[in-house]
Amino acid sequence: MKVEVVNPDEEKDSAKDAAVDPVAQDAPQDEATVADQAAEAAPADEAGDEVEADATVIDDPVDSDDEVFSLEDLRAARAAAKEASDRCVRLEAEWDNFRKRTAREREEERARAAESLVTKLLPVVDDLERALDHAATAQPEGAFSQFVDGIQAVHTKLVGVFEKAGVSVIDPAGEPFNMHEQQAVGHVDDPSAYDETVRDVYQKGYRMGGRVIRPAMVTVTKGGPRRPAEAADAKGEA
Repeated sequence: MKVEVVNPDEEKDSAKDAAVDPVAQDAPQDEATVADQAAEAAPADEAGDEVEADATVIDDPVDSDDEVFSLEDLRAARAAAKEASDRCVRLEAEWDNFRKRTAREREEERARAAESLVTKLLPVVDDLERALDHAATAQPEGAFSQFVDGIQAVHTKLVGVFEKAGVSVIDPAGEPFNMHEQQAVGHVDDPSAYDETVRDVYQKGYRMGGRVIRPAMVTVTKGGPRRPAEAADAKGEA
């Protein structure tokens, strides 16, 4: 009879092998599991190299083409901003000119309106002055004298209103003839007076705001000597 002798150490190894599931031992391992085990088994220095490689990829500089494109965008934005600023300056200047021009036009319109009113009232002043001149030659007395005084008061008030409105009288009797402010309706031979001197004023003229709104109607002398200033001017021109 043959008796098998079992070593105690071999018995322990057999027990361990029996505890393992035979199905699990024979089944093939999943690819993901194998990859995970390989990653865990990788040495520490290999993991460090992988991280460093990733950091290198992140820190890659921007491509040169992208950098040039960004500079072009900046130049275009600056040019657009300068153009908008220049446009605003031009618009502000145009608005200021428009405001000044509008104010000037309104002032001219008011002046023309006042000038039109004054021009329509000038014949009334002429009639009052002719009435006063006629009354002065008639030497009024009593009630007629008071009536003349009333007309004189009305004339004075009306002329005062004209003066406040900037209206001045052109009464050039004895002055040199000025074709810009006077209208000659006749010539008178007078060797004793300087040539081209206003002799008589048939109708007074008026100016308003430096502008003649009605020239004076006058007669002018001729045949007399030239004025000293005119003679000096003629000598200087010669």
